Parts: sequence; structure tokens; C-alpha cells
Amino acid sequence: MPRSVVIALFGPTAVGKTAVAIALARILRAEGEDPVAVSADALQVYAGLEILTGAASAAERAELEHRLIGFLPVDGQFSAGQYAALAHSEIDSLLAAGRRPIVVGGTGLYLRAALSELSLKPPPAEGARERWTAELRRSGPEALHATLALRAPWAAAGIASTDSHRIVRALELHDAGELESPTAESELWTRATRHPTLLIGLVAERERLYAQIDARVDAMLAAGVQQEVRAAHAAGASGTARKALGFDDLLAGDVDSMKRSTRNYARRQLTWMRKLQGVIQVDVTERSAEEVAAEIAGYVLR
Repeated sequence: MPRSVVIALFGPTAVGKTAVAIALARILRAEGEDPVAVSADALQVYAGLEILTGAASAAERAELEHRLIGFLPVDGQFSAGQYAALAHSEIDSLLAAGRRPIVVGGTGLYLRAALSELSLKPPPAEGARERWTAELRRSGPEALHATLALRAPWAAAGIASTDSHRIVRALELHDAGELESPTAESELWTRATRHPTLLIGLVAERERLYAQIDARVDAMLAAGVQQEVRAAHAAGASGTARKALGFDDLLAGDVDSMKRSTRNYARRQLTWMRKLQGVIQVDVTERSAEEVAAEIAGYVLR
């Protein structure tokens, strides 16, 4: 496969994407390549949330260079549109230098933003998010969902009445006149990419994945994730930084809720994967990262 081809690794949280990327990089180096990982994660951009977001550790980054990790202060706002511009620049410069980009992520929108040209929605207008967030605290998600159903029933139909984040974002977009009707063609599920791309989806047997998620949360706790979250909170973590999975749960000391939320998120990530066109699914159940990487390398080097 030409080195101008981008490799993309997608999969649910705790499936082992970073370990597989590192093992794959070793194989590619043996073939004379120079791989670099480009993160496609909405929250790994924040410095000070590395444990919570599962960002590659210093030791892992010593084995494989990672881009777009930990470059933004925890009090900064960030959007998919901003990420897309940065990811495109990173990928284009790596290809121009003859290096192999390995896009690694579990945030579906950010993966597609890295690989494709999307007409991404703008960040909310100044004060809009704060206004709707305050209303969320006063009235609760069900009341806001009812408001959305009156204004944009097609949007409300696709959002659970308890999904606070998506409800608030839909209302922001509606206020800005940017909420698409059901007739608008979605760019998210097309096969089109900016560069030729090998898209690999890592999957695992569900109960095994859930056990790995629980073990990962326990490892985070042992590594000091609660102290990390408290420090970010004290530093004025932005609204986008606070969307990191488990942030509010850990502030409240509710580890069981964090584990449930993470399992639910993993299910949503797998739903994304089923919609992605051209994805090659690779089962990692009961396999080492090296075994999985060898299979992927077969597709790359074939």
C-alpha cells in the first residue's frame, strides 16, 4: 500500500487502540516506514486531563510520536471545526514529508473530521451555551427536550430526553438557524476522504469489553484521576473540557456511574462504527496487540 495512504484506527473506549497503534508502528518501521499517530479524540486535546481521557502516556509517546494531544489549556473552548483544521494540517504535512499518518480515535465525529471535508456546524454564539446550560439546571433535560420538540421535532425525535449535551447543542444550532432538517444529506456516512484511507474498526466481545472498561476505570483511580479532575475543576475547566467522560461523576465521587456511562458510550461508538462505510472490522478478543497489528499490517503492506 502506498505511503500516501492514511491508516485510521477506530474503536470503542478500552478496546486497546493505542497499544495496537504502537505495535503496528513497530511493524511499519521494520518495513522502512516512519509512522506518526494523530489523535482523533474530542477531549485528549486538553492538558491536565490525560488520565481521564486515556491519552497516550509519556512512555507510549516515546514509542510512537502522537500529535494533537494535550496542547490546549483545560479552561479553553474547542470545537470539531477547529480540530478539523488542525488535523488536516498535521496529516497533509506528514504525507508531504513521506511519513505515515495513523489516525487513532474513539470520537466518531472527530475521526470523520480528520479524514474528510465536512461542513461542520459553527461553535455556539457567545453566551448561547451558558444560557441553555442554565436552563438545563433549572428545568432538567426532559423540559429542554420538550422545548426542542416544539421547535424542531425531527431533531428531538433522534435525541433521548436524558441526553443533556445533545439537547443543548441542538437548541444552540436552532437559535443560530443551523439545525438541519431531515432532508439534509449527511456527510458523516459517505465513503469520501481527503486522502486514500485504510479504515480499521477494532471490536471485541461485549462482555469482555465491559470488563476491560471497568478495569480501565479502576486503573485510572489508582493513577489519581480523581485528583486530576478536582485540579481541572479548580482551574476553571471549560464547558467542553467538562464533557470528558466521567468528569462530573468523579467530582461527585460516583465511580459506578462513571463505569455505566463509559459502557453506554462504548455502545454509541460501536453504533458509529456500523454506519461507517468501507470499515474493515478486526476482532481483538483474546488477542494481543501484536497479533492484531500483524493482521492490520497485512492489509497495509499487501
